[in-house]
Amino acid sequence: MSEAKKERLAKVMARAGLCSRRDAEQWIKDGRVKLNGAIRRDPAMNVGDADEIIIDGRPLPKLESTRLWILHKPAGFVTTARDPEGRETVFSLLPKSMPRVVSVGRLDLNSEGLLLLTNDGELSRQLELPSTGLPRRYRVRIYGRIERDELQQLRDGIVVDGIRYGSINVEFEQQQQNLNQWVIMTLHEGKNREIRRVMNALGVEVNRLIRIAYGPFELGALEPGRMSEVSTNIVENFKRQLQDKQ
Repeated sequence: MSEAKKERLAKVMARAGLCSRRDAEQWIKDGRVKLNGAIRRDPAMNVGDADEIIIDGRPLPKLESTRLWILHKPAGFVTTARDPEGRETVFSLLPKSMPRVVSVGRLDLNSEGLLLLTNDGELSRQLELPSTGLPRRYRVRIYGRIERDELQQLRDGIVVDGIRYGSINVEFEQQQQNLNQWVIMTLHEGKNREIRRVMNALGVEVNRLIRIAYGPFELGALEPGRMSEVSTNIVENFKRQLQDKQ
């Protein structure tokens, strides 16, 4: 970043991998950040290479190249750094050699599958934005009787308890006669517990939920609890594609 190209303070902090952009904005408002020796509380303030940024008494880490990992989250883990209830978190699965990372969105306690992790908080924010339009694909086991035409109505979106959910595409894996059926669901927003709430509204229960893809990134044959790093070339190409959309 040159003097000619300044960026917002919160964005610079997020890209350094310290936290998400939203958290960075809160840290600044809380007075945890000094800019050139003085506490500044404006997250939108622009900074450049010549500015000294101190966070909690420590200099802003040097910017590292963006890295991205795919983790196969098992059920029974929460997607937070710490849990007040003492439950295990996905971060306990990571090797000690891992740099500080943030997750791209969340999977709830009982959900499984693909979870993206990155050292770039700004990339995490971009991946989560509904405006980016990245599809999230899930393999979902539902319990109860439901017809194909009932599921087709989800393509036009649905309102549940006053919350509007956008278009969801649903396909049966295969024609099944028992009450447990597997479907593939593709959505673009990923609101909190979206699939479970939508399916409950249609009268069926979700008893297993596995995310198998997020945008171009797929779970593949990765075993539960294991992770793999996305190649640098793929990450950089993907970042350029995101920038082109903006």
